[in-house]
Amino acid sequence: MKLNRDSPYFSSRRALLVAASLAPLAAYAQFFSERVRRVAVLMGYSPGDPAAQTRYGALKAGLSAKGWEEGKNLKLDAYWTEGDAQRASDLASQAVARQPEVIVTNTTPVTAAVHRETRTIPVVFTVVSDPVGSGFVSSLARPGGNVTGLVNLESSLAQKWIELLAQVAPKMRRVAVMYNPKTAPYAEYYMKGLNAAAAQLGITSFIAAVTSPRDIEEAVLEVSRDRATGIIAMTDSFMFVHRKTLVAATARRKVPAIYYGAEIALEGGLMSYGVDSTELFRRAASYVDLILRGAKPAELPVEQPSKFELYVNARTAKALGLAIPQGILLRADKVIE
Repeated sequence: MKLNRDSPYFSSRRALLVAASLAPLAAYAQFFSERVRRVAVLMGYSPGDPAAQTRYGALKAGLSAKGWEEGKNLKLDAYWTEGDAQRASDLASQAVARQPEVIVTNTTPVTAAVHRETRTIPVVFTVVSDPVGSGFVSSLARPGGNVTGLVNLESSLAQKWIELLAQVAPKMRRVAVMYNPKTAPYAEYYMKGLNAAAAQLGITSFIAAVTSPRDIEEAVLEVSRDRATGIIAMTDSFMFVHRKTLVAATARRKVPAIYYGAEIALEGGLMSYGVDSTELFRRAASYVDLILRGAKPAELPVEQPSKFELYVNARTAKALGLAIPQGILLRADKVIE
């Protein structure tokens, strides 16, 4: 009997053959979407810090929005280095040994520690200043290796810090740039532009290296001996972990200071200018999602910041005897009264 291609029998048989051929692909797709994927997250902060937990939460929320749910198809392993370079190295080794499919790093020291441990596991960084100079990527447009991510600040921002602080503290003639050399080895990336901007304003800039909370207290005390001296707190995981020590010390000694994170101004710092780091963590989830679905870090351009926020704490300014210029109040994204 000759079958008619339009007959129900022929159509049913063809449908069965097509279904049979697609079954392995469908099964693979289902397995791919349902199997649990392991992602390690190395945070440069302390686990008990609410601001740090907010950033970590933003990453998880971003992953959830992309369909990755903890306990369902995602396993997150979080490691907290607490602003300690040696601890970062130890935890990086532990994380890599567990062979996660992606590692999310936060801060330059943490990223450097992971980069020393692996050149094969995909790495997505956040809050890193100079990934090219640090050797993490070949270029921002073409990372070229197993690392990509999101830059938090660019070197020209340092010029803005000193310009803003000089406007709020017009009597300032010296400025101490405070950071921990162990956790901010990239400081020179900012210092060239900062020194040039300081010179144009008739201000002498110098480095105040700190490695402990006690160092912070002593450095602020030394700075306070000259009422014409201010402080720039460098973007640095150590400084973020110990930010409350610095804020309290500058308030007690009445020293004007500018910071890089909005959280610090909200917690009593005089002013801050920088990116929304919480948003960087949320956006990092998109990179993780792409990699889990097959993208290569080498082909994912490093994202650069496009928006900067200025926070001003008017209460702190009043306590320091400073008047915030109207121009700064008008351009501020938030004024804390």
